[in-house]
Amino acid sequence: MDSKVILITGASSGIGKSAARLLLTKGHTVYAAARRTEKMEDLRQEGAHIIKLDVTSEESSAAAVGQVLDEQGRIDVLVNNAGYGQYGAIENVGTAEAQKQFDVNVFGLARMCRLVLPGMRERNEGRIINVGSMAGHFCEPHGGWYHASKHAVVGLSGCLRQEVHGFGIKVIQIEPGEIRSEWSGIAMQNLRESSAGTAYAKGAEKQSRLYAFGDRHLATGPEAVAKAIAAAATCRRPRLTYRTGFGCVGLTLASAILPRRWFDAIFIGLFT
Repeated sequence: MDSKVILITGASSGIGKSAARLLLTKGHTVYAAARRTEKMEDLRQEGAHIIKLDVTSEESSAAAVGQVLDEQGRIDVLVNNAGYGQYGAIENVGTAEAQKQFDVNVFGLARMCRLVLPGMRERNEGRIINVGSMAGHFCEPHGGWYHASKHAVVGLSGCLRQEVHGFGIKVIQIEPGEIRSEWSGIAMQNLRESSAGTAYAKGAEKQSRLYAFGDRHLATGPEAVAKAIAAAATCRRPRLTYRTGFGCVGLTLASAILPRRWFDAIFIGLFT
């Protein structure tokens, strides 16, 4: 297997760090990028190249891609993993917070794609792996802006895949289910803070408890998603979509086949 030059965003924890570690063990040249570089010293010791990256900044993103190109001459695989969950009732989440959610989860992802595409087109090969979520296929209370961002990633990835097909570039989507990581704790903290003292506080507290239970007892480890990313990055004919993690296949299928009223009723009962 040929060694690939792989750039991973959001690599300071969870899925991104697990993917970086797994790809390093397979002999690839890995650039692990994130805002919190101090969280990646273990990856540096394991052989990763560490880059400070804020995907919401044009300058930071261009500098990160430029560094990889200067040092390696190419980027074979971009893994767009950076993201977080801005949970809170739509009535409570302000415009600035909603824009930040899209800046990271959608516009930052698109920015990184734009930066690597010219080199990939020139070589007539390359892979872009967008880490989305099962949340891109259904809705739940208090998750409007997060779900909207992940629905956007589904559409963006599909359109990009069609646009670059003729240039030898593959666009693959990873759609995790419930994964054990920092994500759930941060999302539920955002939910509690935005709901405190409002009409949505009771539902927010109920949802936070259920998410905490799921994180402790049901969530899949990030290593499962790392394996999917590694397969998407290296196998000869990758799937268009990889789904892995607790609840992913079941919830995605249920949202597609159940009447909308039934599906709504399930989440209304659980989270309001």
